[in-house]
Amino acid sequence: MGHTRLYRNGTLEAEGFPVADVSEKVKDPSAVVWFDMCAPTEEDLHAISEELGLHALAVEDALQHRQRPKLDVYDSHMFLSVYAAAFDGESGQVRIAPATAFITKNALVTVRQSDDFSIEEVVRRWDEGASLARHGVAFLLHGLLDYVVDSHFETVEAMDEQVEDLEGTVFGDRPVGPEDQRRTFELRKGLVTLRRIVMPMREAVNTLLRRNGLNGDGEMTPYFQDVYDQVLRATEWTESLRDLVSNIRETHLTMQSNRMNLIMKRVTSWAAIIAVPTLITGFYGQNIPFPGFGHALGFWASTVLIVVASAALYRVFRARDWL
Repeated sequence: MGHTRLYRNGTLEAEGFPVADVSEKVKDPSAVVWFDMCAPTEEDLHAISEELGLHALAVEDALQHRQRPKLDVYDSHMFLSVYAAAFDGESGQVRIAPATAFITKNALVTVRQSDDFSIEEVVRRWDEGASLARHGVAFLLHGLLDYVVDSHFETVEAMDEQVEDLEGTVFGDRPVGPEDQRRTFELRKGLVTLRRIVMPMREAVNTLLRRNGLNGDGEMTPYFQDVYDQVLRATEWTESLRDLVSNIRETHLTMQSNRMNLIMKRVTSWAAIIAVPTLITGFYGQNIPFPGFGHALGFWASTVLIVVASAALYRVFRARDWL
C-alpha cells in the first residue's frame, strides 16, 4: 500500500490501492491515476518506465539527485524536476527537498528522494480544490506546483524578516560581533541556494502555460498563471534580498574600518601628547648645564612647559576631532 489515487469524471473514486494495480487502471482512458514513489530503486523506476512508456533519459534524470528545476517534453509524456524549500531560523540555512514527476495523458507519478518533500501537503491542496478534479492531470500538476512555489515564497518571506533584524545592527552602537557576521554569511549562502532553485522555475512554469493540450479547455490556465506570478515574485524578492544582504555585509566592513580608523586616530593623538613630556624630560636629563640647572627654577620651568605643551596639543587634537 502506498500513496495512490484514482479519479474518474472529476470524482475521487479510490485511494491507497496497491501500486501493482496502477498499470491496469491507467489503461482506462476515463481514469486519472496518481501514485507516489519515495526513494525508489533503479529497478522500480525501470518497471514503471515499461508500463507507462517513459523515456530512458527521463528515468535517468529521476535517479540523479542534483538535477536543476526543469520541464522536459517528450512525445508521450513530460518530465518535471522541482525542489521544495524550508528556512531554518536558528541556523539561517535553507533546506531543500528534491522531487520529480512523470506527467502522462492520464497519470501523474511523483518521485521523492525523502519524506522532507511533504506529499501530504500536496494531497491536502488537492482535497481543498476538489471541484477542479475534472481537469485531470492538469489539476494534479497544479497542486504539486502550488505547494512547491508556496514553499519558495514562505522561505524568502522568512529570510526577509531575518534580513530586517540584520539591518538594525548596521548603525548600532555596539560593534558587529561574530554571531551577526555568521548570520549574514548563512543568509547570503541560503539566498544563493534559493536562487538556484527558484530562477529555473520561471522557464518550467512558462512552458506549462504554453502547453495547450495540458490545459484542456483553458479553465486551468488562470491557475497556472497564478503560480507563474508567484514564481516571479519569489524570484524578484530573492534577487533583492541577495543585493540587500551584500550591502549589509559591505556596510558592516565599512563601519568596522571607520571604527578602526577612529581608534587609531585617538591612540596616535594620545601618543603624541605623551611624546612631548618625554621629549622635555629627556632634554632636561642631559649631562650638561642648561638654564635653571641645579636650581628649583629649572624643575618648575620644565613642569610648566610639559603642562602647557600637552594642553595645547590636546586642544588642537580635539578641535580636529582626533580625540
